[in-house]
Parts: sequence; C-alpha cells; structure tokens
Amino acid sequence: MSIIKPFKGFRPPVDIVEKLASRPYDVLNSEEARVECEGNPYSLLHVTKAEIDLPKGTDEHSPEVYLQVVKNYNKFKDLGWLVKDEEEKLYIYAQSMNPTDANARWQYGIVACAYSEDYVNKIIKKHELTRKDKEEDRMKHVRITNANVEPVFFAYPAVARIDEIVASVTAKKPIYDFIAKEDGFGHRFWVIDDRKLIDELVELFDKKVPAMYIADGHHRSAAAALVGQEKKEQNPNHTGKEEYNYFMTVIFPDNQLNVIDYNRVVKDLNGLNKEQFLKAVGESYELTDMGTDIYKPTKLHEHSMYLDGHWYKMSAKPGTYNDNDPIGVLDVTILSNLVLDKVLGIKDLRTDKRIDFVGGIRGLGELKRRVDNGEMKVAFALYPVSMKQIIDIADTGNIMPPKTTWFEPKLRSGLVIHELC
Repeated sequence: MSIIKPFKGFRPPVDIVEKLASRPYDVLNSEEARVECEGNPYSLLHVTKAEIDLPKGTDEHSPEVYLQVVKNYNKFKDLGWLVKDEEEKLYIYAQSMNPTDANARWQYGIVACAYSEDYVNKIIKKHELTRKDKEEDRMKHVRITNANVEPVFFAYPAVARIDEIVASVTAKKPIYDFIAKEDGFGHRFWVIDDRKLIDELVELFDKKVPAMYIADGHHRSAAAALVGQEKKEQNPNHTGKEEYNYFMTVIFPDNQLNVIDYNRVVKDLNGLNKEQFLKAVGESYELTDMGTDIYKPTKLHEHSMYLDGHWYKMSAKPGTYNDNDPIGVLDVTILSNLVLDKVLGIKDLRTDKRIDFVGGIRGLGELKRRVDNGEMKVAFALYPVSMKQIIDIADTGNIMPPKTTWFEPKLRSGLVIHELC
C-alpha cells in the first residue's frame, strides 16, 4: 500500500466555506462552541460538538449527542453544504498566523489519506501517549458518521521535489481563501485534479518519505486506525483496498512548522516560603532576578519563572541534564525532574491537580495574570521544543512528557471531509 492516497472529498461551496469551517473540537469547550456558532447554522461545530444543539448541561459523551452528530452531519449533506468530489483528488491547505502582512509566513500541507496499518506498523510515528476515554469518544464519532470529519496534523521530512509541486499548484488562485474572524489566521485551499501530479506525489511519498510524524491529533489517529481495524474484522470479504483502511491527514514538511512553548503554573510552593523555595531551585539552576518585566527564555536549557511579582531567568547547571538522551534533553523533562518533582512534589503531571498548563499562544502575560490574581503561586515558561527533537523522540520509540508541544495555527475543520465508504 502507498503511504498516502487521494480521495473523493466532501467540501463546502465557496460562498459558505468561511461560515462552515470551524476550529477543532478540542480547542473549545461546549459553552465556547455554543457562543462561537450562535446564529451560524453552517458551522461544522454542529457536527464536531453537537451537544451545542441540545439543552445546556448535556453530557458531551451522552448517546443523545452522538445521535445529534449524525443527524446534523446528514443535514449538512442533504442541504448541499457538503458536496462530494466526483474523482479522487489530493488537496493543498495553507495557513498563516499573519496573513495580511506582506512578508507573511505560510505553511503548506498536502491533504491526503494515510494508511491505517501504517499507524500500527509505526510508519506513522507518535510522540505522545493517548487516553482510552478520548480514543473511544473519537471512535464513536467516526463510527456514527462513517467519516473522518476532522483531519490529523502530520509532518514529514521535507522533500525538494514535493515542495516544487506544491509551489506550482499554489501559484494559482486558491479555491478557498479567507481570514477566520475568531483569530485572524489565514486559510487557503487548492484542489489537485491533475492525475499525473497526483500519481507523482503518491510515488514521491513512497520513495522519499520513510515515515510520517503525528504533530497534533494523536487521539484522532488512534481512533481512525482502530475503527479501520474494526471494519476489517467485520468484513469477511476484506481486500485491504476499502476506503475504511485510510484516514484523512494534512501533511506538512517539517521545515515549515512552528512549534511554540507550552508552559506551567503551580498553585503552591509545597509548604516552602519564598526564600526556601528559591534556595531549593538554586541547587540546580543559576537564578537571575530579571525584575518586573516579562522575561522569555532565549535558548535551550533556559527557563523563566514568575514569582511574587518578579521574573527570574533559570539556567540549568551543567550535569543536571543529559543532552545525549532524547527525553533528557527536553526542557520539560529538566523542569519536571529538578523543580516540579524534586522541589514541589508533583510526581504525575497527568493527574496532579496542583499544576495546570498554558499554551504559548496565550502569551507569558497569561502566566503573570494567573499568579497575580492569586489563583496560582508560581509560573514557569519554557523554551519550545524543535521539530528535530520531536522526530528524534518518535524515531527512538520514546514518548514526550505531557503537554510538551503546541502547534499553531490549528487546522480548520470542514474544508474537506473523508468518508469511509
């Protein structure tokens, strides 16, 4: 089987695409989603977060929600808000965080189907653990719609010829081109219907791309692969060529992606006063008081800390980390070992209620705000991981600590949908 495959996508008409395309299901809670699509019947949030069409307080995992999902999804198709392409195609999806800037940075991904068995065989590589409850939620969504309604965000080692093909396609006018009102991010979309180009891209991925890496969407990847396996077992005439053997992805070259920091806030100092805490941290770090102005880490193994109105530069002392270990080199590992565990007594980042995580997209001002208002006692800002670190970890079969990577911009849902039959 090829590593990627074209497919017959379901896509919205141009005149409603801006209203239909939505942020991913896991970026908004139920109330935020309800507010975001108020007065907008086209929003795909009616499919990805269908609880917004049920009474407030409805459990988002209740059977009624999944029934509403399929009801809304069928409505979108019946009303012509999603229309199926007649032939199998590949697509290109471009994003920018500052689309109105003349020097705007865009990232260009190929929208294609990935082979589910490649997830099992580790040709599609992961760097995070998944939770069974979240896997099951996404599996229910795939089962009841019989579709990958939202894509998974993949990366691949950049290939010059693939870049050339993408550049030739994107030199033409996009099918979709809009700026999302919620965040000001730009989104452009092209359809590749030239069969020769499609075949060449498929062949290039087979010959030049040894692996693909999940950047964002580990639960969706796991769910898609598991549903594919279910359908395989349920079909006595299974051949391996059925559409359910594949799931929808947007695959970006690794050198275009932007990984931003993922920071930490903690509710208390584990019984220590300020002076005791700073002394304990100082055993592993060179601490520099940077005053009251926000200080952002500038290099690997440097963090910043906000405590009692002051920002501190934290430089990990030599010998406290291992640059030859793909996990030990990560700043999230260093902070967890030397401060969160050793000083603050936080052993399990997944379950401890004393710690919370703040995506770097919110800025370091959010860390300051949460400490200043008394909700949290101390905040830590980290230098972002690199794509090389992510690939090294995935290649060695390791798993990153929780809440390590934050990719921005997020993929918009609804530009194209893949059905499993």
